[in-house]
Amino acid sequence: MGSRRFLNQSLVSVFAVLAAGASYAECSDEHLSLRGPFGTAQFSVDVADTEDERSRGLMFVESMATMEGMLFVYDQPRSASFWMRNTLIPLDMLFADSSGIIRHIHANAQPLDETVIFGGRDVQYVLEINGGLAERLGLKVGDQMQHPSFGANSSWPCTSN
Repeated sequence: MGSRRFLNQSLVSVFAVLAAGASYAECSDEHLSLRGPFGTAQFSVDVADTEDERSRGLMFVESMATMEGMLFVYDQPRSASFWMRNTLIPLDMLFADSSGIIRHIHANAQPLDETVIFGGRDVQYVLEINGGLAERLGLKVGDQMQHPSFGANSSWPCTSN
């Protein structure tokens, strides 16, 4: 019963973020916004933009807050494959193209599984969030991400204040 109450409180927090809308989204390295038919959502993110950071990813992380994640940034589009070696929590992986549009979602990657997860070709960004959250939020292929890493090519560019 306690876990159900915690889940309901977490979902209330998630939907409060969705209701807040994009006008409150910060466009900074520490925040990533998503938008689509579901509305908008904002995540606090760690950015992995070096080979060492990308290879380490979320390995050995024991828990992650509901609206946290890791954004993997590549210098150019490429074929992207991931696995869950030494990853202790289930993850949803959102694979995006150079403009920040989600092209593939892999839901609930299982902890410690070494099966290769192919995210597609022409992937430049990958957002990892808690497993099952993409479905709970209603995220779909075609939704847009906003982050300074996407630059001038972004389908949803950052705006100056």
